Parts: sequence; C-alpha cells; structure tokens
Amino acid sequence: MTSGTSSSVTSEALHHAPSARSSNEAHPPDTMVQPTLWRRLWSHPKMIQYHRLFAVVVLANMAIAWKGATAWGWWGSVETVALGAMAQVMLGNFALAILVRQQYIVNALFWLATRAPTTWPLAIRWQLAKVYHFGGLHSAGSAAGTLWFAVLLASQVWHVHAGGHAASTRTLVLGVLLLPLLAGIVAMALPAYRSKAHNRFELMHRFGGWAALLLFWAHAGSTVADQQPPGDDVWRMFWHQPTAWLLALLTISVAMPWMRLKRVPVHIVKASTHAVVVKYNHADAFPGSSNAVSLRPLLEWHSFANIPAPGEPGFRQIISRAGDWTGALIDKPPSHLWVKGITTAGVANIEVLFKRVVYLATGSGIGPVLPHLLAHQLPMHLVWATRNPRNTYGDAVVDEILRANPDALIWDTDARGKPDLVALALEAVRQTGAEAVICIANQKVTQNVIHQLEQRGIPGYGAIWDS
Repeated sequence: MTSGTSSSVTSEALHHAPSARSSNEAHPPDTMVQPTLWRRLWSHPKMIQYHRLFAVVVLANMAIAWKGATAWGWWGSVETVALGAMAQVMLGNFALAILVRQQYIVNALFWLATRAPTTWPLAIRWQLAKVYHFGGLHSAGSAAGTLWFAVLLASQVWHVHAGGHAASTRTLVLGVLLLPLLAGIVAMALPAYRSKAHNRFELMHRFGGWAALLLFWAHAGSTVADQQPPGDDVWRMFWHQPTAWLLALLTISVAMPWMRLKRVPVHIVKASTHAVVVKYNHADAFPGSSNAVSLRPLLEWHSFANIPAPGEPGFRQIISRAGDWTGALIDKPPSHLWVKGITTAGVANIEVLFKRVVYLATGSGIGPVLPHLLAHQLPMHLVWATRNPRNTYGDAVVDEILRANPDALIWDTDARGKPDLVALALEAVRQTGAEAVICIANQKVTQNVIHQLEQRGIPGYGAIWDS
C-alpha cells in the first residue's frame, strides 16, 4: 500500500487481520478460561491492584495505630504521649506518597519489574506487569499521612490542655493552617472531583503542595524549638532530627522536575482539525515513555506519549482535540512548548514481559502504541478503532502503521460503526496466540475491556487515571 492511495483505509487493511464480529453478534468461540464468580469479582475495576496497594498501606497504618494505642502506650498519659513517633509515621507516609511519584523512581520501578524473562510462569509476569498501579501507594500515603497529622495535632492540643505545654501557640497555629490544606489536597484528588475539575485539582495539587511543604518545614522547626531549653542552638538540634533530613529529601524530590524546566522549539503538522503531530528535536525518548508539556508552566500540564522512530533524532507526539487546552493548541499551533522533568516510563513498557501481545487502541490512543509498533521488540498485533483514520490522522501516520504492522486491523467507525472491542480483542488473542492485551482507550472502554479479558484468564493492561 502506498501513501495517498485512498482517502480511507483500504479493505485489505481492514480484513487482513483476524476477523471479528460486529457489536450485535456474540463473542467469538474461544478456548479461554470461562468467567466464574470469583474471577468476575477479583478482576472487577474496584479490585484492581491500585486499590489492593491502597488497602495494604491503610491496613499497615491501622496496625501501627493499634500497637501505638496498646503495646507502645503512645497515648497512655500526657507525660508519655509519643509526638515524635507520630510525626515520623506521618512523614513516612508522605515520603511514600511523594517518592513513589518521583520520575527517576518510576523509571526504576518499571526497569525492575521488566527484568523478568518470558520463560517465567505467566501468573508471575501477569502481576509484575501491573507495576504501573504504584499510584495506589501515592494515594494511600497521602490520605494516611493527612490522618496522622490530624492525630498529631490533636495530641499536641491534648498535651497543652492537660498541662504538658509541649507545643507553643506558634506550633499549634501552623498545624491549624496545615491540616485543612492537606485535607483539601486529598479531597480534590478524589476521582469524582478530579474528573470534573481537573484544572482546579492540578492547581491545588501544585500550589497547595508547595505551601504544605513550606508549612511542614515551619511546623517541624517550631516543634523542635518548643522542646529545647532557652539558649540552646535550635538550628543545630533541628538537623539532628530524622524529620529534617526526610523533609530535605522530599523537597529535593519535588524540586527536581522543575530544575529541568525548559522551553523548546517544536514543529507542528496539522493532520486535521482534530489532531496534530508535534515534532521535538531537543532530546531523544524511548518507546513507552511520555513527557509533560505546557503553554503556561505554572498553571497547566499535560502528558503525551512519545513516538521515537528508529534511526531518527528526537521524537513526536500525537495530540488530539480533547478539551480547551488541546483545542487551543490545534487551532493556533505554538512555535515553542515548555517541557518539565525527564522522559518517564508508562504502562506499555510492560510489553517485554510477554512473548506476544495484542494492542487495542481507539482514536488518538494510537499515539502511545505507534512507538512500540516501530520498535517491534516482540511479535505484536494491532487492533485500532477510529473515525476515518486517513482524514483524521493523515496518510503518513496510517501508512507508517501499516508498514510497521501489515496485518493490523484498522476499523473505520465512520464506515462500519462502533465495534465490539472485547470481541475484537478475544478474536485477536485466539488467532495470534498473544499472552496479553494492552488497551489504550478512554476510561470506560479500558476498564470494561480489561475486566472482560481478565475474567477469562487473559492479562489485560491500560491506564488507570489516577492522576
């Protein structure tokens, strides 16, 4: 097939791949494990590894609180109230929340998880590939840390009220300022709010997080000062506390992406009124990675999958119209974009844990998939459902896909209607012998596809919208 031969994908490209039934027909017959009640429950979106990790952190904190209240006597009396121990547990939770999101640590987690050879049992590789659910640790650490700070503040107030005078008015005021700020950050990160007001969530997470970090420094310093006799070198004693060094580590972690902030030139090709292809030459990227970009670095950031091409410098990103920000970028393409932090691994990096995979993409989800098709690190098969692909993304992109994966099934939804994506995935797995399916689509589609696959014993992977 050559570029420009048709305004739409040819029938050969549509039918060269494994056949699939339309959404009005039953799922194709297969030899997969049939769904059982246990599989349906265990693979349900509410039971994903993200939530399991969250539960583990919550249970660990509950165990610490129980031991503190009983065996360790943290609240036995005003003389024995363990303010220092509570502060360390609180900061430990926040350290978990912040560090697990640090870009270097994220890349390290993916690197470690994908060291397993494909000769290992599928059950082990299936779980290792869920490494991208580490966001459950971030959410749980943030929530638990906020609760522990509330407990710490209440304990300080009780200590003062009972005559212990362990906390000064200054320390209590700082705590009263900090607690609602932390609670606000957690509340605005809840999925129900975040999905409706993502820009507000992002601003609160950024500026509220910075303000909270400054207040933590002030609160920790004030707490140390409260415990020292007059005339002592408070600054020297402060740096003898573990909390000071932990705060320093967290501050460096938060600052590191911003220390790499830069404004870079871009070349933007407008494929259609719906999508553009952005070309970067300032750095290289690897398949399965993403970079955060912005037009106004203090206000709004968006991450897009990087598309490096073998033997070519730089990388591309496909950006489709999905809101005000992307719409403005498509309508008035800028000459420069802001880039923050480092190139970071994403969900599709886990492909190397399997002998063969099926990529299931809808619309602009082809962006994260394309670099893997070009790199071709393992046998793979693409199923892509999208509106008139050539008119929307351009002949160059479609032809590049077909050169990389000639047997790809490209389903034109304008011509054929919406397909049963689960049926397409099941048929592709049955005919290709793939061990896993990686789905790049919207949240509802992704969750449904993964649930339907995993309850049939097929590993499924896709974004979890946790940030």
